[in-house]
Amino acid sequence: MGASDDFVFVGGYTADKGGDGEGVVLLTRDPATGVLSRRGVVARTPSPSFLTRHPSLSVLYAVNELDPDGTVTAFTVAGDGLLTPLATRPTGGSDPAHLAVTADGRHLLVANYGTGSVAVFPLDAEGAPGERSDLLDLQGSGPVADRQAGPHAHMVFPVGDEVLIADLGSDKVWRARLDPVSGRLTLLGAAVSAEPGTGPRHVRFSPDGALFVVGELSGDLTWWRPSPDGSLAAAGKVATTTAEGENYPSEIMVRPDGRFIYVANRGPNTVATFSWDGETAELVAETPTEGDWPRHMILVGDQLYVTNQRSQSVTTFRVDVETGVPALQGEPASEPTPTGLLRWNVSAHS
Repeated sequence: MGASDDFVFVGGYTADKGGDGEGVVLLTRDPATGVLSRRGVVARTPSPSFLTRHPSLSVLYAVNELDPDGTVTAFTVAGDGLLTPLATRPTGGSDPAHLAVTADGRHLLVANYGTGSVAVFPLDAEGAPGERSDLLDLQGSGPVADRQAGPHAHMVFPVGDEVLIADLGSDKVWRARLDPVSGRLTLLGAAVSAEPGTGPRHVRFSPDGALFVVGELSGDLTWWRPSPDGSLAAAGKVATTTAEGENYPSEIMVRPDGRFIYVANRGPNTVATFSWDGETAELVAETPTEGDWPRHMILVGDQLYVTNQRSQSVTTFRVDVETGVPALQGEPASEPTPTGLLRWNVSAHS
């Protein structure tokens, strides 16, 4: 393993969720070619479906997407990529699907999808989560009866001392303030009130301040601009695929220069590329993922990596710098029931 290698950790579903994974898997990434090489399972933990990291410590966090009692597990990351369990905490809800650490590294936030709540954990000097400091229960529902009977927190997105919460169940992106001392959340109201049946799943900001929202149930990408009252006003909408049939978009990425946006489409099994000029997102290409059910993706330099959950593979693309369009690079790599990726730069975390 070269000193210049990057690590990519893969989370996925284990047997308790009908998956074939065994826990967190370590891949190495060649920075020159982007090629991924499998090193093996480095942590046996149940259904670590989404992963994140501490901003300054060599600590990785995984949700354990379990029902009815979800947990979150922290691991220390050694220089060779091996993981050592640090702590496991109950999230106070079911099926936690997303998590994030605040920029100051003091708190871990977890979205409980099943029960529609957000858990907060203080982090100690080693990055270990302590006893839960808050559990914010969301309220609301939507018109899609089998998916929106109640709130479903699908993403937590810290922004300064506030947190955006994408709630698929209520068609809202909530704003909450996090008290850095008490670790308590105060709900401030809806930053985004999407059209009924949208099902907000994930959100991202562009460098110019627009907020993009992926609607898992409506199959569209919307963008929002700040209003004087602190809420966000709808500024545009576009479908994320031209294909017929059902589409459940999952992840969204914004290229660092802000010129292109990528959305993974489950059903059509494509990555949609949108150009962005500050006002309008225009679909410029749809690229097959060469797999089934693209659940998550990450952008590393000019490489885009996509997990195909149902076909059990990870696809590598090289993104054209000028057109923004990804092109397949090699054959998809076999990986059991992958649902999440986390890039880990060795030099930055050793």
